[in-house]
Amino acid sequence: MKQIQRFTLCELAMPVKVLFTGYLLTIGLGLLMAGAQIMLTHGMADGKFGLSVDDIVYSYHGNHDGPNASKLEAKLSGSMKDKAPPEVNMALIKWANTGASVSEWEGNIKPKVVQYCGPCHSNIPGLANIADKAVMDEMTKRDEGATVSTLTRVSHIHLFGISFIFFMVGWIFTYADGFSPLAKGIIIFTPFGFLILDVVSWWLTKMSPNFAWLVIIGGFGYSLASTVMIFTSLYQLWFKNCRLQID
Repeated sequence: MKQIQRFTLCELAMPVKVLFTGYLLTIGLGLLMAGAQIMLTHGMADGKFGLSVDDIVYSYHGNHDGPNASKLEAKLSGSMKDKAPPEVNMALIKWANTGASVSEWEGNIKPKVVQYCGPCHSNIPGLANIADKAVMDEMTKRDEGATVSTLTRVSHIHLFGISFIFFMVGWIFTYADGFSPLAKGIIIFTPFGFLILDVVSWWLTKMSPNFAWLVIIGGFGYSLASTVMIFTSLYQLWFKNCRLQID
């Protein structure tokens, strides 16, 4: 049988090592920034810093009961809490809870919204223009969580974009040494499996809050698996003693 020479990460040419290293470091930093972004958005859904099951429930299923039952109040008590002074937040919440009257909107509420919310919501694409009364009326309704259209849009972005990241990380990891083919295959597939679980669990949580734990498990699972591949690959690229393998 013909012998096949198989190169490992530490045996690659210097330009390839630099290419792989630059990609892995950038992706690693990107994962850290993604985690920070989750903490500052979903992690503040219940008004407290740190990701919890309640954060997931409020983000995807909605807050159907309790004091923060409208989208507006949930936002002003959570991720948008620091965007305006406390007295302004309280005025908006009180207005929403007392019927969101048109007369008070024009004379008192709209100027506050324009001043504190307008710089972002009126100028950044993708953000709702809540200075529009019709849009604000939707915000004062009971919080139903993420809409179907939002879930559809975010789901296909995550599935396409993040799976491509995992493909490249996994492809680099195929050159790693010290793993059996079965173990390497399981590690490479793991982030894809958890990514699918993560996205599917968004939809399940939308239907029932009992599935919120799956969102946390999915996100933690693919983050851990990709971290293992990134650090293993970086170590073997630069710190592992090379040995040529003949199979």
